[in-house]
Amino acid sequence: MVSFNEWLINKGNNENNINIIDEKDIKKFILNMKGLIFPGYVESFTDLKDYLNSKVDNIKKSLYNLLKGIEKITNKKVNKDEVIEKFFESIPEIDRIIQTDIQALFDGDPACKSKSEIILCYPGLKAIFIYRVAHVLYTLEFPILARIVSEYAHSKTGVDIHPGAKIDEYFFIDHATGIVIGETCEIGKHVKVYQGVTLGALSLGKGQALSGSKRHPTVKDNVTIYSGASIFGGDTVIGKNTTIGSNAFVTESVEDDMIVTIAGQKKKLHSKGGEL
Repeated sequence: MVSFNEWLINKGNNENNINIIDEKDIKKFILNMKGLIFPGYVESFTDLKDYLNSKVDNIKKSLYNLLKGIEKITNKKVNKDEVIEKFFESIPEIDRIIQTDIQALFDGDPACKSKSEIILCYPGLKAIFIYRVAHVLYTLEFPILARIVSEYAHSKTGVDIHPGAKIDEYFFIDHATGIVIGETCEIGKHVKVYQGVTLGALSLGKGQALSGSKRHPTVKDNVTIYSGASIFGGDTVIGKNTTIGSNAFVTESVEDDMIVTIAGQKKKLHSKGGEL
């Protein structure tokens, strides 16, 4: 058995562990992104243009440091300037789509008094915002960095959205906490998800052999998934305008315009929303 002193000496001789990832850079990166997208909601300033330029500079520095860490993890050289340029080109789209998410939260929550309240108070928006940022890093083929960023949201909100998931605009998360959305999920427009929902894989017994396969469900437009519901499987498709009731357990596809209850019962809806 190795003694503690021997272990410490061996640890100190391993220079591969030097300057991999500094968690401070992750926090700085996310907070500066929030300041850039939502100026005035993170810290005060006197000149908006100077403030935005400072956020840009800070984001570049943090992202550069994080990419240096990814080089060590993957043992692959990264053209950091090129990656940073591509990331910044994506920011206008992040801003556009996050505004649709804010609108969805405002429209869907009668307890909400203003969009400012959503930006300042709603953990669901925090989780969605960080997912939107992490998803860009994922599409730039930096999945480890994307996961590092998304786990910050997970630790702060209890919402676990894999950055590989594809989530369209006007996404609504209410109450947050306990939500799990898997890597290969596909979610359409105007989808509402409440606390405790899982969009997961049906079975992971094959482990790494499933990597790259469609393991998680597809949720079409205008679907509402109430608290505690679980939907599993890569072949499972939830049709448009469908409602999944609280605590329902779904492992097979559901047609458009349906209500699914905890007992697995299904009711067809009229196009105007009334039951047949």
